[in-house]
Formats: sequence, C-alpha cells, structure tokens
Amino acid sequence: MSPRLPFLQKLFPQSLGGQLLVMLLLALAVTQGLGLVLLTDERNRAIRAALGLEAAGRAANVVLLLDSAPSDLRPSILRAADSPLVRFEVDPEPDALHDSAEADMVLRQIRQILGEPAREVRADVHTLPVVSLPMPDGVPAAMRPMHEAMMAGRTDPIELTLSIRLAGGDWLNVRTMFHRPSLQLTPQALLPLLLMALAVALVAWWTARRVVGPMRALAIGADRLGRGLEADPLPLAGPFEVQETTQAFNRMKDRLTRFVNERTHMLAALSHDLRSPLTAMRLRIEMLDETEDSLRLKALVEEMQAMVEATLEFARGVAKAEPATVVDLAALLGDLVGDVGGNKATLAPSPPLPVAIHAHALNRALRNLIDNAVRYGGVASVTLTQAPGIVVITIADNGPGLPADQLEAVFEPFVRLEGSRSRDTGGVGLGLAIARTIIQAHGGTVILHNRLQGGLEAVVTLPTEAA
Repeated sequence: MSPRLPFLQKLFPQSLGGQLLVMLLLALAVTQGLGLVLLTDERNRAIRAALGLEAAGRAANVVLLLDSAPSDLRPSILRAADSPLVRFEVDPEPDALHDSAEADMVLRQIRQILGEPAREVRADVHTLPVVSLPMPDGVPAAMRPMHEAMMAGRTDPIELTLSIRLAGGDWLNVRTMFHRPSLQLTPQALLPLLLMALAVALVAWWTARRVVGPMRALAIGADRLGRGLEADPLPLAGPFEVQETTQAFNRMKDRLTRFVNERTHMLAALSHDLRSPLTAMRLRIEMLDETEDSLRLKALVEEMQAMVEATLEFARGVAKAEPATVVDLAALLGDLVGDVGGNKATLAPSPPLPVAIHAHALNRALRNLIDNAVRYGGVASVTLTQAPGIVVITIADNGPGLPADQLEAVFEPFVRLEGSRSRDTGGVGLGLAIARTIIQAHGGTVILHNRLQGGLEAVVTLPTEAA
C-alpha cells in the first residue's frame, strides 16, 4: 500500500453524506473542466479562423490592387497595407512552400475573392515558440510596451504565411501572427459553477439525509436485536430499496423474537414440569432405608434438581424485562467483593462511576464471575477502569488457568470448568452462560484469557450508555 494512501483515507469523509458530496463535486469539477477545455479550444479555433480569414481578405484585395495599379505605385500600396502584425512584400519567390491542412478555409476565401482566372495560391500555418517571435518592424515606440505586455505569458504563437502569384509573375508574400487567447476567468464565468456546486451540495445533503437516517435506525435496531432488547418495528422511510431492507429486517426480527421466546418458554416449562416428578422421587427416596444405593440415588436426584433450578434461572435471565437504572458500578463491585469475605476477593481503589445498567441482572453476572475466580483460582482480584464510551471490569485469579481451546467453550450451557460431576465443585455449568447472556444484553462483552504470570482473567467490557 502506498504510504500516501492512509493520509488520503483520513482526508476522505467516512460518512455517506460526506462521501456522496465529495464524489458529486469531483464529478462536477471533472465535467466542468472538460467542458471548459473543449469550449476554450472551440473559441480558439473560431478566433484563429476569423483572424486568418481577415488576413486572407486583405491579401486578396491587395493582389487586386497590385494587378490593376501601375508598377511605380506598388511601394505605396504595400506601405498602406502594412500593419505592425501583418507584413506585405512582393518578391520573386514564394515564402509559403507548401499548403497546411489548417489553411483550407483561408485558401477558399482568397480564391473566392480573386475569382477567375484561377491563380496559384499557397498558405502555410505553423506554430512558433515565443522566444523566436521578434518585435515586428515598424511598430511605433509608444506601442512597443503595449505589444510586449500583450506577448507576455502567451503561448503557442501562430504564424500564417500567404504567397499569391501576381499577374506579372512575382509573388505577394503576406506574414501575420496571432495567439490563442488566454483563459478568461471572470466572476460572471465562475458564478454558474458556484451555483451548480451549491445545488449539488444541497442535493447530496438531502439524498444522504433520506438514506442515512433510515440506515442509522436500521443499525441501531440490529444492535438492539443482537442484545436481545425489545424494540418497536422500524418505520418505513427513505428510498424504496431502503424501505425494502427495513421491511425485511422487521420480518426477521419478528421471526427471531418469536423463535427465541418459544424456545425459552419451552425450556422454562420443561424445567418447571420436571420439578414435580423430581420432588416425588426425592420423597420416595427419603422413605427408603439408608443404603449405599439409596444415597447415590438421592445424590443424583439432588443434582437433577439443581440442574432444573439452574435451567429455570437461565431461562429467566434470557427473558428478563428489568428496566435500566443509573447505578454506581464501583459501589456495586465493592458490595460483591464484600459478600465474599476474608481476603479471597479484593477491589482496586476506584472513584464513583455511575452507569445505566440492569442492576439485578448485572449483579448476578458479576457475582458468577467472582465466585468462579474464588472457587477455581483461590482469589479474585477485581479492577474497574474507564475508557472513552466504555467501562472495563477485570477479574483475575491465581489458579491453573484453562487450555486455549476451552476459553470460549466454557461459556456454553452445561459445560463445566472441572471434570467431576459434583455440584459442590463444578456446579451444573450454567454460571458463565448466564453471565455472558446478561453482559451481552447490556451491549458488552466478556472474554477469558490466561495470564502470563499464571491464573485466569475475565475481562468484561460495558458501554457507558443505557442498554
């Protein structure tokens, strides 16, 4: 990638409205520039043609005068025809040795004026460098500064050489010079360009507003849907294509919401219905004699009961409807650390940090993470930091950590951090799943990674805005 490319990317607007405006103005500048070049070229051609035809008419009329006048009057006629930029001379040989393609119109003009009988006429048009353009002879001293000022800054001087055979056999040689006119940029010429640029800017702003507004609402709706938040259907606005996209999103949201609600209700209903047979089984076990088999059966029933209760808790966490309130996150973490007691959990000093959260749900999620750190790592070191737009909660322990391939898998339901089936050591495997569900519902993230100095670290990121 070119080293200049990142710099250009920074200058280029990132918003749709800014990019649309820049592209339209760039297209306007290119088209108007090409139009100006073409218009200037046509103007130059027209002026050069006019100057060439004017010189051709003068030359033809001088030929008619020379043919009809006595020989002793020729010097007087040539002096009268001369001007500072057009010179007339009678010579035995022609100065124009060949005809130029640009001189066809000039030749037709001369032959039309001279009429019959046809005589030999030559016209040569060529470009001269500015340095080779001398001051014409005969220019008065008072006009020389004006002539030099006119020549300054001009490019591509054009020289037209005409050679017309006279009746006596001599040649009338005519030399004239002219230039392409300079570009005329006047306020009157720039006004239409400025008006067009203003019109393009207004059109770009209006178009971007019609497109960006619905697209921004669509992005917000998609973000809320991804966090499992309730939201009304998005209004249909903007161009037809954007309305189609919004309508498709509304249909997708309805289907996903219905699907999640049905599965959550089914999970809750199934877990609730399992309570009755499990309770009956537990009562029957209590009535049995206390043997090794009855004790094992009782432990299995209690484990199933715990799994049912945890499943109901998970379902309630998915289907929560708790309103967001502003809570001091530092105080909330302090209470959680204090509930653990002893030196098993510590909180680094942190100033008050009010954040809009679902207090009870987030309390449960953070408690699960701190309890896991204490259970598997011995201690939980909690820190709270703030960055632009987010807060970061770090919960570190001194345990053995986890294999790299399990750092994400442990967030799945019923996946436990240790291999035993004991509820006292491993729970039922829903704590981290509940924690991640609640944190994602706040628009945040939670990740696990192994610390270089040993132990596991859970990093929770939450937005400072209300979910």
